[in-house]
Amino acid sequence: MDLTQLLKEKFNYDQFRPGQREIIETILTREPVLGMLPTGTGKSLCYQLPGYLLDGTVIIISPLISLMEDQVAQLQRMGEKRAVALNSLLSSWEKQWILSETYKYKFIFMSPEMFLNQGVQDALKKTKLALIVIDEAHCISQWGIDFRPEYLKITDGIEAIGASVILALTATATEAVRADIQKLLFRKRPAKEFVFSVDRPNISYFVYQEDKFKKLQELVASLAGSGIIYCATRKKVEELYQAFKGQQAIAYYHGGLSGQERRMLQQQFLAGDLRILIATNAFGMGINKENIRFVIHYDLPDSPENYLQEVGRAGRDGQASQAILLYETGDEYIHHFLQEQTNQSKKLFEIKQKINDLVFEDPLINKWEQYFPGESARLMELLSQRGATKKLQLQKMLDYIGTKDCRRQFLVAYFAETLSEKNPHCCDNDGANLIVKTLEQGPIENQLSWRKIIQRIFKNAEKD
Repeated sequence: MDLTQLLKEKFNYDQFRPGQREIIETILTREPVLGMLPTGTGKSLCYQLPGYLLDGTVIIISPLISLMEDQVAQLQRMGEKRAVALNSLLSSWEKQWILSETYKYKFIFMSPEMFLNQGVQDALKKTKLALIVIDEAHCISQWGIDFRPEYLKITDGIEAIGASVILALTATATEAVRADIQKLLFRKRPAKEFVFSVDRPNISYFVYQEDKFKKLQELVASLAGSGIIYCATRKKVEELYQAFKGQQAIAYYHGGLSGQERRMLQQQFLAGDLRILIATNAFGMGINKENIRFVIHYDLPDSPENYLQEVGRAGRDGQASQAILLYETGDEYIHHFLQEQTNQSKKLFEIKQKINDLVFEDPLINKWEQYFPGESARLMELLSQRGATKKLQLQKMLDYIGTKDCRRQFLVAYFAETLSEKNPHCCDNDGANLIVKTLEQGPIENQLSWRKIIQRIFKNAEKD
C-alpha cells in the first residue's frame, strides 16, 4: 500500500511532516534508525504507521506510565483495540494474561524495568516482533536531561530476545547525546540518523523579568486561547490554582493526583472544558492537544532541553503560539538546592561503600546498584560528570534570560544549529508582541458542571 494512502486511511492526515516519511521508509527496509524530531511533530507516527505494514508486535519502551497511557488512549481513539500498556498499575493476573497473549497485540508499551523483567523477556522470546522502539532515547545518555541507569541495560534485553529492528526517538538530543545513543544502543550496527531542527517556527519567545505573580495575573486575563502554566513544585502549582480558581476554567495537575484524577483532567483539557492547566512537568508528554496557544513557565526550567520539550506542547496545529518565561532574581536557587542534594547523595554513597549496613535511599543510586552491582567507581565518575553538566545546562538557561540577541537563535545554537530564516514574530528581542484576546472574542466560558463533564467523558469512552 502507498504510504500516503495509509496515512490518510489510518490516521486521517493528508501529508507527512518533515522526517516522518524518511524514518518510516528506512524502518521498512529493516535498518536501525535514530530519529530526532521536534516536540509536537508526530514522533509516534514513526512507529505506528510501519507497525501496520510489518508483521508482528511493536514493543515501545517508554519512561513514564502517564506517557504510555496517553499513547494507548490515542490509538484507541483511532479505533485500534490491540494496544496495551504493561505497567505497574496492572494486577499480577492482568500482567500474566497480557504476557500469555502477546501475539494478539499490535502495540505493547512498557517501561525499561518491565522490559528487562525475566518473565517479560521469556514471553517476548516466543513472540514475533516487528519493531522495538525506544522512546525518549536521550535517557540512555549520561549527558541527557533525564538519564536513567536501566536504559543502559536495554541493549542486553534486545539482544536476549533476538529483536533486529530498532527505532530510537528523541526530541532534544545534542551531538554528544546522539553519539552516546549510537555507542550504547546500537552496538552491533550503527543506526541511520535523521536529525531535524529543534526549532518550531510558529512559536514566539518572550521573557519577563519583573513581579512574576502580577505579570501572570495580567497574562491569564489577556492571552488568547488555552494554555499550560508550568511550576517547579507541587506546592507552587496548588498555590497558583488557589489564586486563580473561580476566575477561569482552570485546574491543576501534578504527580500527587490519582491516576483517575489525572485521566479526568486530561480528558477535560483535551475536550476544551478547561482553558488552563497549572502543572508540574508531570503533565504534557504525549498529550496530543493541537490548539494550545501558550505555555508559561512560572519557574525557571533547569535546561534548554527541558524548556524546549515543555514549550513544544504549544502550537501543534502549526498556528501562532507563545512561549513565555517569567523570572525573578533567585529563581535558580531551587536547582542549586537539587544539585546539592545530588552531591550529598554522592557523599553518602561513598560512606556506604565503607559501612555496608548503612540504610540509604536514593532512586538513581539504588537503581544503579540493582543493574550494575560492584561498579561503584563508574557511578561516582558518572555523578561527577552529570553534576558538571547540570550546572552548564542551568547556566545556559540564565544566559537565555539575559540575552539581548534573538532567543530562537540562542536555543537552536545550543543544539549546534543555525537558522536559515525566522518568522516576523520571532521573539521579544526581535520586536514580537504577545497575541491577546480581542473584544470580539467575548468573555471566557465558565467551567462546565461536573455532571456535564462526567457525561462527556463517558460519551467519549463509548466512542472509543
